[in-house]
Formats: sequence, C-alpha cells, structure tokens
Amino acid sequence: MQLDILTPEHKVYSGTVSGVQLPGIEGSFEILDKHAPMIATLGKGKMKIIKDKNTTELYEISGGFVEVLNNKASVLIESATALD
Repeated sequence: MQLDILTPEHKVYSGTVSGVQLPGIEGSFEILDKHAPMIATLGKGKMKIIKDKNTTELYEISGGFVEVLNNKASVLIESATALD
C-alpha cells in the first residue's frame, strides 16, 4: 500500500509499505495492505512503518489523524521524531 506521512513542516515518509502501526487515542492499531476505508484519530506514542518482513522504521509522534482509502494511507501528524 502507499503510505504518506506529513507534518505541517515537511513530508516525513512517502513510499510503498506492507503496513504501519499507529497509536490511536483508544489504543494501538495496525493498517495492512488492502485495509478497509477508515479515518481515525491518533494520540501520542510510537509509529512503526513496516516496509517488509525485515525492514522497519520507528517514530515518536504527537498525535493527528489517519485516513485509509483505495489502498493508500495518509497520516497527518503534529510532529515526528525518528527513533533508532
């Protein structure tokens, strides 16, 4: 699926991934390839981008929204800090 992650200042990530784990306001959830359409509010916590079985990226985010439509996830967040 296509994943785009944006803050007001810059694009954090844009590319094809197999999934993304996000901190929802009522708990963490995961969006995988061909996920049903949805909109959700995000809280503060860790966001994990799953590029493939062996490659991931981890970020600390401060909240925002995610929209999933037509196998594309758009994540709009206040800020993101890369974690090692």
